[in-house]
Amino acid sequence: MNFWEYLVNRHQQLLTDAYQHASAVFQCMVVATLLGVLIGVVSYRSEWAGNLATTTTATILTVPALALIGLLIPLVGLGVPPTVVALTLYGLLPVVRNAIVGLRGVDPTLVDAATGIGMSRPARLLRVELPLAWPPILTGIRVSTQMLMGIAAIAAYASGPGLGNVIFRGLASLGSANALNQVLAGTLGIIVLALLFDAAYVLIGRLTIPRGIRA
Repeated sequence: MNFWEYLVNRHQQLLTDAYQHASAVFQCMVVATLLGVLIGVVSYRSEWAGNLATTTTATILTVPALALIGLLIPLVGLGVPPTVVALTLYGLLPVVRNAIVGLRGVDPTLVDAATGIGMSRPARLLRVELPLAWPPILTGIRVSTQMLMGIAAIAAYASGPGLGNVIFRGLASLGSANALNQVLAGTLGIIVLALLFDAAYVLIGRLTIPRGIRA
């Protein structure tokens, strides 16, 4: 059958795989964002701590995805757990780096003014520094999400959820009638999801970033 016939006949399964793929990436990005911003908040005031945080998360990103998932299988088993751990770890670097850059880029006079009107350090962080650092943090989230969309496909190696299963089935049956259709459907599905997520981030940026500080 041709590609369009394949899509029509398998659309239910493809939609299920796409939903699982998007759900895994979204949930891991929520965790990676929370951890990444927390690491940025803890380390941005110190040059040494900031460099350590950036270097550590960058080192994690250099580990091949297939190798990391393979190493996690004996520790957490197959399926969702290794997928969640791997994607969360891979999603940290852009968020951590951009959180540190954004927080360090806040105008010190604004922080001093907040101090002058009696704001505590946590209040300054939550009401002044983090809102002003939000644009670069959001950029880091966008970059991480695009990376994780592709990396999540490899999770099928560990029986993880998502469109990677479609791609792996196609690669495992090269030469069969639907092998190319499966690889193409999985790949295009990931690209579409990545574009949809990015469009959502653009909308979030327009809703949450004041016009005056947009890049």
